[in-house]
Amino acid sequence: MQAQDIKQTLKSLIKEASTIDPSLAKRLEQIDRWVKDVKSGSLNGNTKRFLRLFLEQIIKDSRLWLDIQALASPEEQEVYYAKMTATEKYWFRELFAKWLKENDPKFIIWRQKLMAGEFRQEDANLLNSVVNSIEIRGGTVIKRYIADLSMATDIIVSSRQDKALCIQLTSLTNKYSQEKSDAWENTLRFWAIERGLFLNYNPGKNDFINKIVNLSLHNSD
Repeated sequence: MQAQDIKQTLKSLIKEASTIDPSLAKRLEQIDRWVKDVKSGSLNGNTKRFLRLFLEQIIKDSRLWLDIQALASPEEQEVYYAKMTATEKYWFRELFAKWLKENDPKFIIWRQKLMAGEFRQEDANLLNSVVNSIEIRGGTVIKRYIADLSMATDIIVSSRQDKALCIQLTSLTNKYSQEKSDAWENTLRFWAIERGLFLNYNPGKNDFINKIVNLSLHNSD
Protein backbone atom coordinates (compact mmCIF):
# COMPACT_ATOMS: atom_id res chain seq x y z
CA MET A 1 0.00 0.00 0.00
CA GLN A 2 1.29 3.44 -0.92
CA ALA A 3 1.72 5.86 1.99
CA GLN A 4 -0.58 8.43 0.38
CA ASP A 5 -3.40 5.87 0.26
CA ILE A 6 -3.39 4.96 3.96
CA LYS A 7 -5.46 7.87 5.28
CA GLN A 8 -8.07 7.58 2.56
CA THR A 9 -8.31 3.85 3.14
CA LEU A 10 -8.90 4.45 6.84
CA LYS A 11 -11.78 6.81 6.09
CA SER A 12 -13.27 4.32 3.66
CA LEU A 13 -13.08 1.53 6.25
CA ILE A 14 -14.70 3.76 8.89
CA LYS A 15 -17.64 4.39 6.59
CA GLU A 16 -18.03 0.69 5.83
CA ALA A 17 -17.63 -0.35 9.48
CA SER A 18 -20.26 2.14 10.68
CA THR A 19 -23.00 -0.06 9.20
CA ILE A 20 -21.40 -3.44 9.97
CA ASP A 21 -19.49 -3.16 13.24
CA PRO A 22 -19.66 0.14 15.19
CA SER A 23 -16.92 -1.04 17.59
CA LEU A 24 -14.47 -1.30 14.69
CA ALA A 25 -15.62 2.06 13.36
CA LYS A 26 -14.93 3.63 16.77
CA ARG A 27 -11.40 2.20 16.92
CA LEU A 28 -10.62 3.31 13.39
CA GLU A 29 -11.96 6.79 14.13
CA GLN A 30 -9.57 6.99 17.09
CA ILE A 31 -6.69 6.02 14.83
CA ASP A 32 -7.82 8.40 12.08
CA ARG A 33 -7.87 11.35 14.51
CA TRP A 34 -4.49 10.28 15.84
CA VAL A 35 -2.79 10.38 12.43
CA LYS A 36 -4.76 13.24 10.84
CA ASP A 37 -1.82 15.67 11.06
CA VAL A 38 0.79 13.18 9.85
CA LYS A 39 1.92 13.99 6.34
CA SER A 40 1.78 11.02 3.98
CA GLY A 41 5.38 11.61 2.91
CA SER A 42 6.65 11.22 6.46
CA LEU A 43 5.26 7.67 6.59
CA ASN A 44 7.99 6.74 4.12
CA GLY A 45 10.71 7.87 6.49
CA ASN A 46 12.53 5.74 9.02
CA THR A 47 11.15 7.65 12.04
CA LYS A 48 7.56 6.75 11.16
CA ARG A 49 8.40 3.27 9.83
CA PHE A 50 6.65 1.33 12.58
CA LEU A 51 3.70 3.70 12.54
CA ARG A 52 3.20 2.92 8.88
CA LEU A 53 3.59 -0.83 9.47
CA PHE A 54 0.99 -0.66 12.24
CA LEU A 55 -1.45 1.24 10.02
CA GLU A 56 -1.00 -1.24 7.18
CA GLN A 57 -1.55 -4.11 9.61
CA ILE A 58 -4.72 -2.64 11.15
CA ILE A 59 -6.11 -1.91 7.70
CA LYS A 60 -5.51 -5.49 6.58
CA ASP A 61 -7.06 -6.95 9.74
CA SER A 62 -10.02 -4.57 9.54
CA ARG A 63 -10.79 -5.58 5.98
CA LEU A 64 -10.79 -9.24 6.89
CA TRP A 65 -12.87 -8.59 10.01
CA LEU A 66 -15.47 -6.72 7.97
CA ASP A 67 -15.60 -9.58 5.47
CA ILE A 68 -16.38 -11.97 8.33
CA GLN A 69 -18.94 -9.71 10.01
CA ALA A 70 -20.73 -9.06 6.72
CA LEU A 71 -21.51 -12.76 6.27
CA ALA A 72 -25.20 -13.52 6.59
CA SER A 73 -25.12 -16.23 9.24
CA PRO A 74 -22.95 -17.67 12.05
CA GLU A 75 -22.65 -20.84 9.96
CA GLU A 76 -21.07 -18.91 7.10
CA GLN A 77 -18.69 -17.27 9.55
CA GLU A 78 -17.67 -20.69 10.86
CA VAL A 79 -16.86 -21.80 7.31
CA TYR A 80 -14.67 -18.70 6.92
CA TYR A 81 -12.88 -19.34 10.22
CA ALA A 82 -12.35 -22.99 9.31
CA LYS A 83 -10.05 -21.89 6.48
CA MET A 84 -7.74 -20.11 8.94
CA THR A 85 -4.85 -21.51 10.93
CA ALA A 86 -5.40 -21.96 14.66
CA THR A 87 -3.35 -18.86 15.40
CA GLU A 88 -5.26 -16.70 12.90
CA LYS A 89 -8.58 -17.96 14.22
CA TYR A 90 -7.56 -17.22 17.80
CA TRP A 91 -6.40 -13.73 16.89
CA PHE A 92 -9.59 -12.71 15.12
CA ARG A 93 -12.20 -14.56 17.18
CA GLU A 94 -10.67 -13.81 20.56
CA LEU A 95 -8.04 -11.10 20.89
CA PHE A 96 -8.88 -8.75 18.02
CA ALA A 97 -12.57 -9.03 18.87
CA LYS A 98 -11.83 -8.15 22.52
CA TRP A 99 -9.58 -5.27 21.55
CA LEU A 100 -12.36 -3.72 19.50
CA LYS A 101 -14.89 -3.90 22.33
CA GLU A 102 -12.83 -3.40 25.49
CA ASN A 103 -10.99 -0.40 26.87
CA ASP A 104 -7.27 -0.66 26.15
CA PRO A 105 -5.38 1.10 28.99
CA LYS A 106 -2.11 0.98 27.04
CA PHE A 107 -3.49 2.36 23.78
CA ILE A 108 -2.65 6.00 24.48
CA ILE A 109 0.84 5.13 25.72
CA TRP A 110 1.96 3.10 22.73
CA ARG A 111 0.32 5.44 20.25
CA GLN A 112 2.58 8.16 21.60
CA LYS A 113 5.63 5.92 21.24
CA LEU A 114 4.78 4.99 17.67
CA MET A 115 4.15 8.60 16.70
CA ALA A 116 7.40 9.79 18.29
CA GLY A 117 9.42 7.02 16.65
CA GLU A 118 10.35 5.60 20.07
CA PHE A 119 9.20 2.08 19.24
CA ARG A 120 12.19 0.18 17.88
CA GLN A 121 11.39 -3.54 18.16
CA GLU A 122 15.04 -4.41 18.76
CA ASP A 123 14.18 -8.11 18.81
CA ALA A 124 12.77 -8.11 15.25
CA ASN A 125 15.55 -10.29 13.82
CA LEU A 126 15.20 -12.76 16.68
CA LEU A 127 11.44 -12.99 16.23
CA ASN A 128 11.79 -13.48 12.49
CA SER A 129 14.24 -16.32 13.04
CA VAL A 130 11.92 -17.95 15.59
CA VAL A 131 8.89 -17.57 13.30
CA ASN A 132 10.73 -19.05 10.31
CA SER A 133 11.94 -22.02 12.36
CA ILE A 134 8.48 -22.72 13.78
CA GLU A 135 6.91 -22.63 10.32
CA ILE A 136 9.59 -24.93 8.89
CA ARG A 137 8.66 -27.43 11.60
CA GLY A 138 4.98 -27.30 10.72
CA GLY A 139 3.76 -24.84 13.34
CA THR A 140 1.89 -21.62 12.65
CA VAL A 141 2.66 -18.16 14.02
CA ILE A 142 1.25 -14.68 13.84
CA LYS A 143 2.70 -11.38 15.09
CA ARG A 144 0.63 -8.26 15.70
CA TYR A 145 1.64 -4.86 17.03
CA ILE A 146 -1.58 -4.72 19.07
CA ALA A 147 -0.73 -8.05 20.70
CA ASP A 148 2.82 -6.90 21.40
CA LEU A 149 2.05 -3.42 22.72
CA SER A 150 -1.28 -4.00 24.47
CA MET A 151 -1.26 -7.69 25.39
CA ALA A 152 2.42 -8.39 26.17
CA THR A 153 2.52 -11.05 23.45
CA ASP A 154 5.42 -11.18 20.99
CA ILE A 155 4.06 -14.12 19.01
CA ILE A 156 1.04 -16.42 18.98
CA VAL A 157 2.00 -20.02 18.19
CA SER A 158 0.16 -23.24 17.48
CA SER A 159 1.50 -26.72 16.76
CA ARG A 160 0.07 -30.19 16.12
CA GLN A 161 -2.88 -29.81 18.49
CA ASP A 162 -3.97 -26.48 16.95
CA LYS A 163 -4.01 -24.79 20.35
CA ALA A 164 -2.95 -21.15 20.26
CA LEU A 165 -0.33 -20.05 22.81
CA CYS A 166 0.62 -16.43 23.56
CA ILE A 167 4.36 -16.05 24.11
CA GLN A 168 6.55 -13.25 25.39
CA LEU A 169 10.31 -13.56 25.01
CA THR A 170 12.82 -11.79 27.23
CA SER A 171 16.59 -11.92 27.61
CA LEU A 172 16.53 -10.28 31.04
CA THR A 173 18.38 -11.97 33.90
CA ASN A 174 16.40 -13.80 36.55
CA LYS A 175 16.92 -10.88 38.93
CA TYR A 176 14.68 -8.69 36.82
CA SER A 177 12.53 -11.14 34.88
CA GLN A 178 10.23 -11.95 37.83
CA GLU A 179 9.00 -8.35 37.93
CA LYS A 180 8.44 -8.40 34.17
CA SER A 181 6.77 -11.80 34.43
CA ASP A 182 4.32 -10.51 37.06
CA ALA A 183 3.40 -7.54 34.88
CA TRP A 184 2.97 -9.88 31.91
CA GLU A 185 0.67 -12.18 33.85
CA ASN A 186 -1.46 -9.25 34.99
CA THR A 187 -1.81 -8.14 31.38
CA LEU A 188 -2.89 -11.61 30.27
CA ARG A 189 -5.47 -11.73 33.06
CA PHE A 190 -6.83 -8.34 31.95
CA TRP A 191 -7.41 -9.65 28.42
CA ALA A 192 -8.66 -13.06 29.66
CA ILE A 193 -5.83 -14.86 27.88
CA GLU A 194 -5.79 -18.38 29.31
CA ARG A 195 -2.72 -19.85 27.63
CA GLY A 196 0.55 -17.94 27.89
CA LEU A 197 4.27 -18.66 28.09
CA PHE A 198 6.86 -16.24 29.50
CA LEU A 199 10.10 -17.47 27.97
CA ASN A 200 13.41 -16.24 29.34
CA TYR A 201 16.32 -17.01 26.99
CA ASN A 202 20.08 -16.55 27.07
CA PRO A 203 21.39 -15.23 23.73
CA GLY A 204 24.91 -16.13 24.82
CA LYS A 205 24.22 -19.85 24.66
CA ASN A 206 24.57 -21.95 21.53
CA ASP A 207 21.39 -22.93 19.70
CA PHE A 208 19.19 -20.68 21.86
CA ILE A 209 16.78 -20.03 18.98
CA ASN A 210 16.19 -23.75 18.53
CA LYS A 211 15.48 -24.02 22.28
CA ILE A 212 12.92 -21.21 22.01
CA VAL A 213 11.25 -23.03 19.12
CA ASN A 214 11.22 -26.37 20.96
CA LEU A 215 9.66 -24.87 24.07
CA SER A 216 7.11 -22.88 22.05
CA LEU A 217 5.88 -25.88 20.07
CA HIS A 218 5.92 -28.23 23.04
CA ASN A 219 3.99 -25.89 25.31
CA SER A 220 1.49 -25.05 22.59
CA ASP A 221 0.51 -28.73 22.56
